[in-house]
Amino acid sequence: MRIDIITIFPKMFAPVLNESIIKRAQNKGKVRIYIHNLRDYTLDKHKKVDDRPFGGGSGMVMSPDPIFRAVEDLKFKTKDLTPKTRVILLSPQGKKLNQRTAKRLARSKHLILICGHYEGIDERVRLYLVDEEISIGDYVLTGGELPAMVLVDCLVRLIPGVLGDKNSLNFESFAGNLLEYPQYTRPANYQGMKVPAILLSGNHKKIADWRKKQAVKITKNKRPDLLGK
Repeated sequence: MRIDIITIFPKMFAPVLNESIIKRAQNKGKVRIYIHNLRDYTLDKHKKVDDRPFGGGSGMVMSPDPIFRAVEDLKFKTKDLTPKTRVILLSPQGKKLNQRTAKRLARSKHLILICGHYEGIDERVRLYLVDEEISIGDYVLTGGELPAMVLVDCLVRLIPGVLGDKNSLNFESFAGNLLEYPQYTRPANYQGMKVPAILLSGNHKKIADWRKKQAVKITKNKRPDLLGK
């Protein structure tokens, strides 16, 4: 998979992309991630990427020209991937990210992520350039950089061969619309707080049944909306 991220704050990404699982995935060649400064695609000497909104109003709006130019340039440079490229705008208007969407996007060959800023993006970007809009929640952030990082982290760990244990994905929260069952490790008795005896029994079938029941119970108590799905 290749992921291109278009942003006006490229330095924000290094601490996330150069650590942990995302770094290992890149080292393994499972994913290639490139950060592009939107200002490099402007034509004026001030590298301006925004302007005042037509009709008046507060704040500034991101201009369409540099964004179109950036996406078109990236598609030209990745001609072999272009038919399979999806352009995604990180936006509060987008569909809320969930595990099902993440699994779908993790099968993509090439993603171009656009990080919005200011009061918004010229609507023509939304209408004529973007394939999909994604939000990470019903709240307002300064820009699309943090949502882009969340999306990348969510997708990369789903790429086959990235995680060490191929079975670990099957038992995580939201797998099968259930939250994850309780986890314990040594010591079995910590200051009088004991690990459930079933987990020490060695009976794998009973352990699996217990975990399933616990997952259903936790989901019912904390996220009953998931059970309806």
